[in-house]
Amino acid sequence: MIRVFLVDDHEVVRRGVRELLESAGDIEVVGEAGTAAEALRRVAATSADVAVLDVRLPDGSGIEVCRDLRSLLPDLKCLMLTSYNEDEALFDATMAGASGYVLKEVRGADLIDGVRRVAAGESLLDPVITARFLERLRNPPRDALTDSLTPQESVILNHLADGLTNHQMAQLMFLADKTV
Repeated sequence: MIRVFLVDDHEVVRRGVRELLESAGDIEVVGEAGTAAEALRRVAATSADVAVLDVRLPDGSGIEVCRDLRSLLPDLKCLMLTSYNEDEALFDATMAGASGYVLKEVRGADLIDGVRRVAAGESLLDPVITARFLERLRNPPRDALTDSLTPQESVILNHLADGLTNHQMAQLMFLADKTV
């Protein structure tokens, strides 16, 4: 049995997800919480395998709950289930240690499959969100500072972000240290 803990501030959502997951036969909902504080107090006692977390909670963020739970319980897998289709939330959830991020408009069978996959150690990201996220990584948004840089300055900035010294950059770019 896969043991699941649900965190969502809407009782009707928790009830619906509980009923859906438990209808699968191999998933048991071992606890629920409607707030971040309640989730942090209760999850550890349930020995859950997967926490299904809403991104937005009345007293905080499901992403923060994910980060805190993963610090306390490194074997716990977190699946973000949200109605918010935001690149920043996906990035933050991934950085917090979430194993998956799906939208609440997901089909029931796909949510059940997602819980199973996350419990098995796989990563699960909504394909539409993933495509936008990867595009953002490949082509980061420009701002006034980055728009004003020359191509060479942009390369130097990237090398600087990678932690290279001026000397290392100069060698890579065939420039004098002073030029860098």
